[in-house]
Amino acid sequence: MLHRMPFTLAILATILSYVWYFDPLVPNVSVAVPIVIVAALATWHCLRTGEWGFERRGLVPGLRAVALALGPAVVLTLIAGASLGTLHDRRDFLGSLGALVVWGGAQQWVLQTVVLREAQRATSERWGILVAATLFAVVHLPNPFLTPVTFAAGMVWCAIYARHPNIVPMAIAHGLGTLAILYAFDDAITGRLRIGYSYLLLGLR
Repeated sequence: MLHRMPFTLAILATILSYVWYFDPLVPNVSVAVPIVIVAALATWHCLRTGEWGFERRGLVPGLRAVALALGPAVVLTLIAGASLGTLHDRRDFLGSLGALVVWGGAQQWVLQTVVLREAQRATSERWGILVAATLFAVVHLPNPFLTPVTFAAGMVWCAIYARHPNIVPMAIAHGLGTLAILYAFDDAITGRLRIGYSYLLLGLR
């Protein structure tokens, strides 16, 4: 199956090689390098398929679907943080949200227009959602908090995008969801949102 997903494999290889080797062990390699490579691969894929993730027909229904899924998730996240005693305030809400929406939108663009679509072509529309969400979670290993969270969120995002192909609602949901997590939990729970070898290094400090 994966051999039928060449762009996805190239993107995964780029990300995993960075987070597991170059980032912690060769710190002079800038994060801009893998970002440029992934963006170039995603752009190439979009040029080939003609899908860029901004279909107008998907915007409004996508926003509705995201609101229905995100609202309860955010409330439950904040309640969980309050129950654990880790709920706390953060400065610059709008600034943080803006940055997270942009960063989340970039991830959603790659996840939806490349990984999901290649997974669906390699399997089926339904199974492709599971495959894409699984690969998205794999990127976040070995963080025991982020891995299941990104799998569950990936399933929801991919299912919504499959019906309403516009990444704007996904970007907003990604940003708000991440911000809710940052408000609700402390670094001991989230592992500072680190992934790859950098997460393992947290235990050595």
